[in-house]
Amino acid sequence: MCGYEDETSFRDVLRRRLHPHKRRGGANQANGSDVVSTAEATPMSRTNRDSSQTMKVPRQRHPASSGFYHLEHTAISECACAGLACFAARADRPDLWQSAATQTPALYCLGRCYDAPSDGMHDIRPHVGQHASQPVLLGNVLRGGVRDLATYRSDGAALEKARQMVPQALVNMVEASRLRGRGGAAFPTGIKWQAVANASAQTKYVVVNADEGDPGAFSDRFLLEDDPFRLIEATAIAAHGVGARRGYIYIRKEYPEAVRIVSNALEQARAAGWLGPTLELDLVVGQGAYICGEETSLLNALEGRRPEVRPRPPQISERGLFGAPTLVHNVETLCAIPWIVTHGAAAYAALGFSNSRGTKLLSLNSLFCRPGLYEVEFGISLADVVERLGQGLRRGKLKGVMVGGPLAGIVPPTLLDIRLGYEEMQAIDCAVGHGGVIAFADDTSIPRIVAQVLRFGARESCGKCTPCHLGVPVLAAMADAAANRLPIDADRFRRLIEALEATSLCGHGRGLAEFVQSVRRHYPSELPAWSD
Repeated sequence: MCGYEDETSFRDVLRRRLHPHKRRGGANQANGSDVVSTAEATPMSRTNRDSSQTMKVPRQRHPASSGFYHLEHTAISECACAGLACFAARADRPDLWQSAATQTPALYCLGRCYDAPSDGMHDIRPHVGQHASQPVLLGNVLRGGVRDLATYRSDGAALEKARQMVPQALVNMVEASRLRGRGGAAFPTGIKWQAVANASAQTKYVVVNADEGDPGAFSDRFLLEDDPFRLIEATAIAAHGVGARRGYIYIRKEYPEAVRIVSNALEQARAAGWLGPTLELDLVVGQGAYICGEETSLLNALEGRRPEVRPRPPQISERGLFGAPTLVHNVETLCAIPWIVTHGAAAYAALGFSNSRGTKLLSLNSLFCRPGLYEVEFGISLADVVERLGQGLRRGKLKGVMVGGPLAGIVPPTLLDIRLGYEEMQAIDCAVGHGGVIAFADDTSIPRIVAQVLRFGARESCGKCTPCHLGVPVLAAMADAAANRLPIDADRFRRLIEALEATSLCGHGRGLAEFVQSVRRHYPSELPAWSD
């Protein structure tokens, strides 16, 4: 077994790097703030020798020796993006796209999909639009960002109000708000909180999944960079509600500015005593693995183990990080909590429609005339998103819209009247997902999109499930051949997809299979050999 058996040695290292008054020796510095990466905090080092000695993990059992993490030795500033939004816009900067497509290791999203194809050296600020009746999430983003604790606290006191509430009352409020997880699964947030709150354990954790890796989505990036105290406040509120005293914010390495800003915000919060005497909250930086967006894989990464998906049961609400009950939420889900505490559950539940309540952030890619980040209420039609928010495509005709990332389907133009909602999107074999909205123009064929998605899926498999680990590369090669008009064994392709859908342990393999099945149903004329 590799990694840590318990949290003690892990947190000892974090304390040395994150708390200067307790620390001996050096740490990475970012504008005076301490930053800890998985390379330092867990056995995922840029140099196996150094971190193995620091962590006292035998080198032969060191997870990093497997080379699992794509960006372990890579500077983000030197990378170009090969994500789907950049793929969709590859004709706009063909030289940059060629660099991205041939780069080793491949990098699949920098969170700059509004200016695609993109690289780690250049960035612009996107358009930000508020199109919900209440600005639940984007208020401070619209202001250009609030990165000073005193300024943030002058606008409200959700944390103070929450701490005056009995924890169960807080859990009841979240449940009554009808908030659902914004990371893709859409599980009711209140039920998650109740499960962890009910767990009889002395130690509990709250973990922020800021490993937003779905190509096409950049909402979490701007919440992290422009409103870091909202996330910290929300995490502290959640910890109070479920009885957790320790927490981690896990941010992907692809967002270096977010890492710097959140690290600085945590230092401000600690210095001001804002987190209180009972909550320890630390920052850990990933090293490049899409699968770490899956919550059990993320927990394994935090423990210093190979970030493979864990079988369930047990649920992480019973046995999560270091074997303790754990609450895991993504950034957007948590950032709604302060608004709910301030304005009440009924006010939040009044937003949206059907079983999808509240607001959702949508990230529109560079093929739209007005790409950017938008806050909308559930119930808006996709036609409205494309034509009113995005103002249509800046070139070509619309081939389709991928909503929710590469594990979702593609909505054809004939179905754009569908209203944005979890069950509504599921009914057409698509998904809300993380809210990335990637438009594809008619210069990109459906077979090429499928091939690109499967290449991404093959690259990002954790290796736990054989149908995913071995099957997806075969599917990607077959899809690539079909995209180049070469004959493939269509029956074998279908059987591999069915096996992937039936036997994958997590949503990665199943999602890839469901994506292909959805595209087959919506674009049968473009995939005649693959369709029923």
